[in-house]
Amino acid sequence: MSEVEKKPIDFMGFRKIASVVSIALVVVSIALLAVRGLNLGLDFTGGTSVELEYQQAPALDNVRQTLEGAGYEQFVVQNFGSDTTVLVRMAESKNDQLAAEVTEALSAGGNQLELVSSEFVGSQVGDELKEDSGLGLLIALAVVLIYVGMRFQFKFGIASVLPLAHDVIIVLGVFALFQWTFDLSVLAALLAVIGYSLNDTIVVADRIRENFRKMREGGSEHIINESIHQTISRTINTSGTTLVVLFALYFLGGEAINNFALALIIGVVVGTYSSIYVSANLLVALGVAREDLIVPPKEGLAGQEEEEEQPPEWLNRM
Repeated sequence: MSEVEKKPIDFMGFRKIASVVSIALVVVSIALLAVRGLNLGLDFTGGTSVELEYQQAPALDNVRQTLEGAGYEQFVVQNFGSDTTVLVRMAESKNDQLAAEVTEALSAGGNQLELVSSEFVGSQVGDELKEDSGLGLLIALAVVLIYVGMRFQFKFGIASVLPLAHDVIIVLGVFALFQWTFDLSVLAALLAVIGYSLNDTIVVADRIRENFRKMREGGSEHIINESIHQTISRTINTSGTTLVVLFALYFLGGEAINNFALALIIGVVVGTYSSIYVSANLLVALGVAREDLIVPPKEGLAGQEEEEEQPPEWLNRM
C-alpha cells in the first residue's frame, strides 16, 4: 500500500468542493456589504462622548437600562480608566444640553455622580477614519505579498495574500448580515485576523516548500496533501487553544469587547480553513512545481571550485 493511501483524509481530494464553497462565501459577503452595508459604530459616524464619575462603582447593565428607559438609542456604555468612571458615547448630536440631560437621567435613581467632560466628534472625523482604516488594510496585504514573495516565491505570495482577503471579506459579510456594530475594536480584530491567518499559512507554506525539495516522488497535489497532514495537528491545537481564550473573552469580557471577540472567533475559524484549503488550492491552480523552489547554482561557482582544487603557487616553488 502506498504512502498516499495510508492517509486518513485526502485534503486535496476535496479541493474543488472547497473552491466552490469559498467562492460562494466571498460572493455572498460582497453582496451583503453592497446591499445591507456595515452597521458603523460611533467611531466612524461621529457622536457625543460623556464622561461621568460615580462615587461608587455602578453596574453597567443598570446604566444601560436607565438610558434606554429615558428614551436614548444608539449608545455605548463602558468603564473608562477605573470602575467608578463611566464613558457614555451616543449617536451624533450637537445638542449642548445632552451631557446635562444624561447626567440628570442617571442621577435620578439616587446615584451620586459628577459630569467630568463632554466632547462632540463630527462625522468628518469618522469619514477620515474609514478611509485610513481601509488604506491600512490594503497596506497590510501589500506588505504581506512582498514579504512572502521574497521569503518563498511569488506564487506563494499570491497564495498567501488572497486567503487573507478571503478571510477579511467573510468576516465583514457576517457583520453585514447580522448588522453587528462595526467599530474600532472590530477593525483591530480584522488586523489581528490577518496576522493570525498569515502565521498559519506561512507554517503550511514552509512545509510545502521543504517537501517539494525533499520528496522525489509524487505530483504537486501529493506533496501538498502530505504537507497538510504533517502540520494539521499543530493547526488544530493552535486554533483550539485560541478559540478557548476568545470564547472566554466573549462570555466574560463584557459588552465593550464582545464584537472584538466575535470578529476574532469568526476570523480564526475561517483563517484555519483558508490556510488548509484556500492557500493550498491556489498553489495547485498556479501550477507550483519543484522547479519553482530549486535554488539555482551561482554563476562561476564551478570555476571557483576548480581554482580551490589547484595547489597554491608558493607550494609549487618548494
